[in-house]
Amino acid sequence: MTAPPPDPDPDRTPDLDSGGGVRPGSTPPDSAQTSGLSAPEPRTSKRFPPTGSATLLVIAAIVVVFVAVIVAVIV
Repeated sequence: MTAPPPDPDPDRTPDLDSGGGVRPGSTPPDSAQTSGLSAPEPRTSKRFPPTGSATLLVIAAIVVVFVAVIVAVIV
């Protein structure tokens, strides 16, 4: 059994002109579009948050401890 072709036969497609275009009025209207944001964006601060600073300090302390352990193991 053979599968039907994926595209319809152009001779049997309704409202299709000979050049491949469609007749005016035979296509659906454009869909509505929304431009812009639906809600205002929150204001951003120019400061780094305290939790971010604390996180960076903790990460730096962990890195220093790991480097100290690696140096102690090598020596």
